[in-house]
Amino acid sequence: MEIMEKALPPIPVKRYFTIGEVGELCGVKPHVLRYWEQEFTQLRPMKRRGNRRYYQHHEVLMIRRIRDLLYDQGFTISGARNKLQELVQGERDRRKAGEVPLEGMEAIEIDQEEFDAAVVQDTPEQATPRTVDLSQLLHLRRELFEIRELLTLGH
Repeated sequence: MEIMEKALPPIPVKRYFTIGEVGELCGVKPHVLRYWEQEFTQLRPMKRRGNRRYYQHHEVLMIRRIRDLLYDQGFTISGARNKLQELVQGERDRRKAGEVPLEGMEAIEIDQEEFDAAVVQDTPEQATPRTVDLSQLLHLRRELFEIRELLTLGH
């Protein structure tokens, strides 16, 4: 049997995602997401009027990790739950030891002088595509640190 591996789409930069959007971004149906909420206590989307769920960026990342554990690595729900907890605990331990790795990411090195020159000297009218890329990288880096912080606090 041939398995067609479909790459997941990039996650757009926005604050909240509906359950339908998350389903598309993570390759799972909405009823599966609702079930996973019951099984994985770390998944707590905000609920608004009519119990509509709104997921944040870090939750979309967590759902992708859960999907990988279950579908790609073959974990059971219980095994995936334990592995997720193990990953969170490992991150806490590394933080306590003073390490700040971004798991699963290559370190992005940007020459500080080059970065400062591009960001400080360019006004929005003069912004080059390269400047936009650098500011997007900085925004992404900040967002990743925020997500890591959310994952390590009290879960």
